[in-house]
Order: sequence, then C-alpha cells, then structure tokens
Amino acid sequence: MKHHKIGVLMGGLSSEREVSLRSGEAVLVALRDLGYRAEPIYVDRDLDLVLRQASIDVAFIALHGRYGEDGCVQGLLETMGIPYTGSDVLASALAMHKVKAKELFRLHNLPTPAYYVAAPDDDDPIARHGDFGYPGVVKPAREGSSVGVAIVNGESELVAALEAAACFDGEILVERYIAGREVSVAVLGDRALGAVEIAPRAGFYDYTAKYQRGGSEYFIPPRLSPERYRGILAQAVRAHLALGCRGATRVDLIVADTGNEYVLEVNTVPGMTPTSLLPKIADAAGISFGELCEAVVLAATLPSRRPRGERRLTRRAFDGDDRRAGVEHH
Repeated sequence: MKHHKIGVLMGGLSSEREVSLRSGEAVLVALRDLGYRAEPIYVDRDLDLVLRQASIDVAFIALHGRYGEDGCVQGLLETMGIPYTGSDVLASALAMHKVKAKELFRLHNLPTPAYYVAAPDDDDPIARHGDFGYPGVVKPAREGSSVGVAIVNGESELVAALEAAACFDGEILVERYIAGREVSVAVLGDRALGAVEIAPRAGFYDYTAKYQRGGSEYFIPPRLSPERYRGILAQAVRAHLALGCRGATRVDLIVADTGNEYVLEVNTVPGMTPTSLLPKIADAAGISFGELCEAVVLAATLPSRRPRGERRLTRRAFDGDDRRAGVEHH
C-alpha cells in the first residue's frame, strides 16, 4: 500500500468542518510518519475536479457530518473508481440519518430510546409531544458532534429546541431522555476494540464537552461489571453490522441507571482529533494512533471488492479479551 498515493479528504461543507480539518491533519501526519505517500485533499464543492487533478489511488475519508459522512462523497468516489476508507454509500446514509438508524436498530431487536419525529412546520408541537413526557432530547436527524442537540424539561424549552434544531435539518428527532452513563465503543471490522465512559464535567456531552480540553472526564475501561461490559461490546458490534458498516466506527450507548443499555447511534467516520474517543480506546487496547490509521487504510476498498486489512492489527488487540474483561473491568 505504501507505493500508492493516499488522499486524506478533510474539511467539507458541514457544520463540523473545523473538526474535520483537525482529524485530517492528524491522520496526514501519522501516515507520512509511517512512510505512506499521503496528500491533503481539502474538500469543497469542486471535489470532483480536485480528485481528477490529484490522481490519488486511495481516499482516506476524514470528513464529518453532511456531504462527507452521509454517503455523498462515498458515491462520488465509487463513480470515479477510487477505493475509500469506511462504510459504503448505503451504510453511511443510514447511520447518518438517526431516524432510519433507529428503525433498523428496532428491527434487529437492539434497544434504543423511545422517540418520535417532529417537523419544523408542525402547527402545534406541544400537542404533537402529547404525553411523551420530560425530560426529552431534541436532535436534528442528520447532524453529528451534538450539533443542535438539546435536553428539554418543559414546553417552552421544547419549542425553543425544535426551532434551533430546525436550523440544521428539516427532520427532527425527539427522544426520551435516559439517565445513565454515556459509553462509546470502538469497532474495527467486525470486532470491538474496547469502550470508554464519558463523564461531562457540566451538563451533557455536547459540542463543547467533546472538543474543549478538560470538558469531560474519561474512564477506560468503563466503570462496569465484566458481564455488563461484554454486553455493551456485543450490542455495539450488532449495531455496526445492522447498518452494514465496515472499517472503523464508534457506537454510542447509554448504560441506564435502571440496569438497561440503549444504542443511540453509530458514527461511520469517528473523530481522529487529539481528544477523539476512537484513538483513546485504541491506545488503551495497545494500538498507537499511527497503527490505527494504517489499519483503516488497509481496509479501504470499493464495495465490489472484499474488505481486508483490519483483521491483521485487531487480532492482537483481541488476544486476551476475556482476561482483560475479568481483571481490568470493575
């Protein structure tokens, strides 16, 4: 692979452009340090022209949010015959659309918080909410990094949150709030690398808590019993496979105070910034940032080809899983 020219796609047109630039720059440095011929590809509306001029052999997708994580860029790359990292068009689109993802979770008997779908032009959002209850979580259907997300505790907060979410999407997801621990699981190929528990220092795990240094406290492994830990790893892999994902993903869950676990969403292009969760989990599994980037590159493919590459590295991380689950987790 090292003789191939790898284009690291970063930037993009979404509200997560700045985060994408940080992810892409980190990946670029890591690949070059390993001896790969990696070049930055700054994504804008003329991406097709840039790709033709760059003549890359493989695309490393470091784009977050719309037009990069939702299948659009993946479709362009397939049209141009360029192998790329991560999930294909369909899986990317399904994972990005939180409502469709939840429908598939339910179809595969994966627990997910109760919800309904609202629209910005609802005449009476209070009546639409009905006896759904509070607190609730309002989210744009197709955004990431907690952009436009709010926890609401009453009618006035609900109306304001719906108006704010409508600035990002014409379809809005309203979920029942589940009190519990926020846990993210890293999946590579069809195996779980491990998990991290996120404890925001204030409020919930919003954009600020994600990207501001010191905004959250992290526990690797999560503060769970070995049995429960193995359970959330298994659920995360099931969610990954239910959407047809490949490569590296991050599955977000809530481990409820009542004793149940709920799948929230699957991120098909996890952040690769210094504060991102996927690199934290990989590092705890004994996989350096450079090795993680290399594993993602080795799994790059076109849908007509069989993905390969991720197993070589992940096999080492999974050796002794049972030992780690029994000794390290509490």
